[in-house]
Amino acid sequence: MCRILGSFAAGADRPDPAELAAVSARQRHGGPDEHHVLSGPGWSLGCDRLAVTDPCGGRQPYRLPHLPGILAVLNGEIYNHAELRRRLAARGHRFPDRCDGTLLPALYAEYGPAFAEHLDGMFAAAVLDLRPGSTRLVLAVDDMGMKPVHVHHDPLDGSTRFASEIPALLAFEGVRIAPREEALDGVLSTRTSYATQTALDGITVLPPGATAVVRPGRAPVVRRRAPHADVRPVGDTQDVLRHEVRRLATADVPVCVVTSGGLDSGLVTALAAEHARETDAPPLHSFHLTYRGKWPDSEAVYARSVARRARTVHHEVIVDPSEIPSLLTRTVRHLGQPNADPIALSTYALFRAVRQSGFTVALSGDGADELFGGYDRMRAALAAPAGVDWASAYADALSAAPRVLREHLYTPGYAAYIAERGSAADRIEQELRSAEAAGTDRATAMSAFETRWRLPAYHLRRVDHLSMAWAVEARMPFCQPSVVTHARELPAEARHGKRALYEAGAELLPGAVLSRPKQPFTLPLAAMIAPGGPLLDTVRELLSPARLVLGGKVRADRVQRLLERHLERPNQHAALTLWALAVHELWSEVVQGMRIPVGCAA
Repeated sequence: MCRILGSFAAGADRPDPAELAAVSARQRHGGPDEHHVLSGPGWSLGCDRLAVTDPCGGRQPYRLPHLPGILAVLNGEIYNHAELRRRLAARGHRFPDRCDGTLLPALYAEYGPAFAEHLDGMFAAAVLDLRPGSTRLVLAVDDMGMKPVHVHHDPLDGSTRFASEIPALLAFEGVRIAPREEALDGVLSTRTSYATQTALDGITVLPPGATAVVRPGRAPVVRRRAPHADVRPVGDTQDVLRHEVRRLATADVPVCVVTSGGLDSGLVTALAAEHARETDAPPLHSFHLTYRGKWPDSEAVYARSVARRARTVHHEVIVDPSEIPSLLTRTVRHLGQPNADPIALSTYALFRAVRQSGFTVALSGDGADELFGGYDRMRAALAAPAGVDWASAYADALSAAPRVLREHLYTPGYAAYIAERGSAADRIEQELRSAEAAGTDRATAMSAFETRWRLPAYHLRRVDHLSMAWAVEARMPFCQPSVVTHARELPAEARHGKRALYEAGAELLPGAVLSRPKQPFTLPLAAMIAPGGPLLDTVRELLSPARLVLGGKVRADRVQRLLERHLERPNQHAALTLWALAVHELWSEVVQGMRIPVGCAA
């Protein structure tokens, strides 16, 4: 697991070492163990390494003596690297160590840009081919988009630059800061930037399962690959998940698990603890985050119940609410763009505790809801009768502020701009309706949308950035190809409402966890923005009329009335809208300082 960076331009000078050092410094928190950047006329390739597989080997960028001119860097894990190494060795390739990424130059030499089709894992990889006659840069990300890579192409000089994180990418001199006008509507309508877009103009993120080929002076050509082919899930849901948990719980560094108290993380916790016992490994450690004081919707009691049943060494991480404003600023800085999910603060604080307790790898339950139909919006859409506009209701359920409220808050000028350009919510509705019109059943259409666009943009980028903010590798068994394939092959009745997962957990989890209502691992937002709450002053400051009038996108008077109504009668819907507006305002302020090099501390 690492942070990667690079640049590629035709006929340019060697990049300035000071510039490359500034780029690296922006994401060094995710790769504190080793740093190395190579460069030449018109190109650079670098890595800040978090040593997980073969910590003593694996120097990046990867180079093999018998393959001059091919360089590679990797962020992530290749779980089938041993099998690939044997296959490549049989073709005459030799490797200096057993690090997973060391085989990338050989794999590329054999298969060219199709090398990523052979990888099973979570990864963002870059291969630079400097051989005469075939000069090109190839970027690739895993099938689910667990490891993002952000890309900027300058059409004026033909240069392409990339980095694991947006703040790092902005440290390249050729990348200009230009917030997208649609960014605020994106935050309110989808809670974050939709699909491959980011909140900054000219910066995109590769879609899941994509490979981009960049030739000198040309724009990246992006194509989506077929899903990883060598996947044959065997057994029922519990068997398939058990297999992946065991694979991902094996590492050369200490491994723990995140236990929220719900079904998904509970299953991962139970199976990982089972694996530790059967292999005579030390007892598994589990981590759960809560906030000091009495707050609604606390899951601590359920997490303790899961930990007792699984016999883990349980860590209940307690955060003082007075720290929340500071956590907000840090998460916005690390994410590089606004994300209205209040879970971001909890995620950051939780992985901080994981790292401070000596763990480098943490397993989590992300991805289960998208694959196994766990969201209330999915159940509501399936229950909607024919003729009802279920797609609009579905899009509204994804939002921080439903369409009617967004249009009420926008200034006339901004409302006209969004109406002309179209909202991300419009594109979501159109995609769902088009799929149904083409004969796709609603459940399949929703799952395809959730896994292709929503999961990577909303969840996986957040988990990647905020775990790596503390140099922790987050591994997600539910996002592995065999689990994804298994979920998609299940009968509809087993997939909807996570029935298959409840059956898998029947003998593994406490009854109270199996029978409890679904609840996200998040921040008690409505209570914390209520009178006397720890976030009220921060939200008030960020949503001051002077700031909002200057921005020109929302009507300050209507935002103030929304805040007043919330203070009179706190509710989650108003709180989330206010939170999304505040996060966008803070991001607008933070992004302006991203040209100033930041230190390495998280």
